[in-house]
Amino acid sequence: MTAECLCGGIRIEISGKVGPIVYCHCSQCRKANGTAFSANADVRSKYWRVMAGADLIREFESSPGAWRAFCSRCGSPIYGRRASAPDVFRLRLGILNDDPERRSLAHFWVGSKAPWYEISDDLPQFAHGTEEHADEIAVKFRLR
Repeated sequence: MTAECLCGGIRIEISGKVGPIVYCHCSQCRKANGTAFSANADVRSKYWRVMAGADLIREFESSPGAWRAFCSRCGSPIYGRRASAPDVFRLRLGILNDDPERRSLAHFWVGSKAPWYEISDDLPQFAHGTEEHADEIAVKFRLR
């Protein structure tokens, strides 16, 4: 699977499956992406390879221990990463060239979603993030 930024300067190859797709409605994702929510999926670093444009990637520490990466030429959001999970990139799905062959699991942080956006699908909705709803998610999706 391949991914690239809007200008094509950053090109990424993903050799393994992406993790579950989630929609995040938090205010930081909205501001970073300029949309009502972001579509993300985790990718383990062993499956992630920057084919071109590593020099164009810039990171911004949006909160302590959390970075958001973007293309310094076109501004495309590329990934997020956390110090607490150093072997995982949170891929911004808008840069994918291929179908990840997964569909979204749920909407998160709907407690801070944009008031002008109405969620109109039947996916589960969680007021906060995955950490705050870990037990509820495990039961709902039979993860435990």
